[in-house]
Amino acid sequence: MKTLYIATLSAIVLFTMACSEGSQTVQTAKLLFKSGFEGKVYMDSAPVKDSEEYHYIRGKDTESGFSWPLEILGSSESALHAVDDDGGDALETSIVSTTGHTGKQTKVLYTKENYDATGATQYPYEILNIQDGRKDLYVRYWMKIDSRMLGEKNKWRAFLEYKTKDYKDPGENGTGFRLISYLYTDEEGRASWHFQGDKDSEHSLWECDTLTPTASCNNSVVPVITDKWFLTEYYWHWSNGNDGIARWKINGKIVGEHHGPTTRYNNPIDFIMLTQIYGDSNPKEQWIDDIEIWGSEPKMCDDNDGGTIPCSP
Repeated sequence: MKTLYIATLSAIVLFTMACSEGSQTVQTAKLLFKSGFEGKVYMDSAPVKDSEEYHYIRGKDTESGFSWPLEILGSSESALHAVDDDGGDALETSIVSTTGHTGKQTKVLYTKENYDATGATQYPYEILNIQDGRKDLYVRYWMKIDSRMLGEKNKWRAFLEYKTKDYKDPGENGTGFRLISYLYTDEEGRASWHFQGDKDSEHSLWECDTLTPTASCNNSVVPVITDKWFLTEYYWHWSNGNDGIARWKINGKIVGEHHGPTTRYNNPIDFIMLTQIYGDSNPKEQWIDDIEIWGSEPKMCDDNDGGTIPCSP
């Protein structure tokens, strides 16, 4: 009886530990930011001295309770960055009302690149001055893009990316790392989602493409979606070792999943381009809504509409 009692007690302890560990995992998924551009959120048109063409989103989202600008990972002065905008003619952005992914009217962030002025024209929302760049993040938002690029050959446009410290141009011997997501078309004009990590813009370390599913990417043929809303999700576990993870999903389907380092030389993340519009096919447009950023991958719950959403924090 004594042996049976000890075995039973051990089982109870192990079960309790497992439950506690599971509960702890859910608790560590902290909601860091959430906004659908509702309430008092607005584009600040006031010029900011020495801001290098930064345009600020400000105000409190009265539905989520979070305020702009973003302040996660110790960041500050985060803003939309108009790069080589040709005096404002090449790029435009605004918060507009439109039909959202639920079929109802909603406020969204609209961005357009009219033309490429220099070969580097782009308009990302940059999370800047990050102080704690060795942390995990889970990012999700709803997105809509135009279809002008479809059928064109060998074109690309970028979406989200992050760069670590000391990420430099080719030939400059940087020790940094970039994670970036794209829409590509190949030499036959076929479109695909493309996800990669690289040490500079000419030297990738790994690549995942939905035209060529591979076991290492854990991906499949995920259709490219244009002119209608889709959900995009990113998760990364920052690591200099083999336990690192980078994953991108479209409407719940894996575009690419990398297991291994998500940095180089232990460099922390320097800045994050949360929403990016950049590429060699113009003009192009995009709409962004319902951004959520979590401190780790959250537990998912049914959304009563056939999909899943992060469980309430």
